[in-house]
Amino acid sequence: MRDPKFFADPYPTYARLRDAAPVREVPAGSGARPSYLVTGYAEAREAFADPRLSKDTTRFFAGRPSRRDLHPAVSRNMLATDPPQHARLRALATRAFTTGAVARLRPYISTLVDELLDAWPDHGTVDLVADLAIPLPVTVICEMLGVPESDRGAVRTWSSDLFDAGDPRRIDAASHAVGEYMTDLVAAKRAAPGDSLLDDLIAVRDGQDRLTEDELVSLAVLLLVAGHETTTNLIGNAALALLRHPESLARLRAEPRLLGGALDELLRFDSPVGIATFRYSTEALTLGGTEIPEGVPVLIAPGAANRDPERFPDPDRLDLTRNASGHLAFGHGIHRCLGAPLARAEAELALHALITRYPDARLAAPTEPLPWRHTRLLRGLTSLPLTL
Repeated sequence: MRDPKFFADPYPTYARLRDAAPVREVPAGSGARPSYLVTGYAEAREAFADPRLSKDTTRFFAGRPSRRDLHPAVSRNMLATDPPQHARLRALATRAFTTGAVARLRPYISTLVDELLDAWPDHGTVDLVADLAIPLPVTVICEMLGVPESDRGAVRTWSSDLFDAGDPRRIDAASHAVGEYMTDLVAAKRAAPGDSLLDDLIAVRDGQDRLTEDELVSLAVLLLVAGHETTTNLIGNAALALLRHPESLARLRAEPRLLGGALDELLRFDSPVGIATFRYSTEALTLGGTEIPEGVPVLIAPGAANRDPERFPDPDRLDLTRNASGHLAFGHGIHRCLGAPLARAEAELALHALITRYPDARLAAPTEPLPWRHTRLLRGLTSLPLTL
């Protein structure tokens, strides 16, 4: 899975793996214990909800030598916890991402989309990723957390570096940069409180003592990074899918109101998450007919599961009339992405504006290969040049 062809189009590889076995052992080198990869839809959905698959990385890596130097705010965040700690932390952040809370944000998001597109030329070439898919969710989550505008470029760089699978040192350095930045921002907000989401979390920490200081910083870092990475990929992947399927794009241009419902199919067709975050087995279990021993990593691949023909017939075809509800692009179970309503709103408003304001937009170089991020965790473009 390190071949550039895989990052450009992982679905043939996923199909071969899934057809051979929906759950399979992935051998590890140097005598290490193997991992298990889940590519079938039914098996992935079951695995997401199985309490025997833990996300507590502290337990898994305890006593194991490591050459990594990740900042604790990155290595010990809410994604790496189990109940009841996970439920307590999630409850503190969920209120900001409910359907009602996101509905109140929609006018602001729509205005921001218009401002970004107002900067585009009427004719010429733009980069949809750099000029829309990145700045929109970055600005929204930074506004929510109270990150000063002057710091947002650095935040985006650190976040991108955290997912650079080919350079562990770069990842470690970025983890310390963003962890230390958020520690300093918490201190600054204590000195001069405001009305941001981060201020609310500080009040919980300082007023009711429901958060430790480390939990506060790690939750803030997680919201900052996760609050835009998936959405950036969603906007870019969805736009590319529509541009490569002119009939679907024409239908949405004729009836833009259909876009909200079409998002599920766009999410299913090219999931912004290829392989979900780390899990491991706390006891032996059987999944998809495969015996999984205790104490081994289990990798769930939403990108593969969403193309499983047992759940979605003719899965490699984009069909905006398909009922794609139940897709696993945002996960499933207690760890399902809490920012899903916000990501959907941002993608819907961005794509709606793009479709209606630029009806003649097309790929600037339709025959040229596009640059994809080289990470198995996230699936997204680093650039998407459009001719307006």
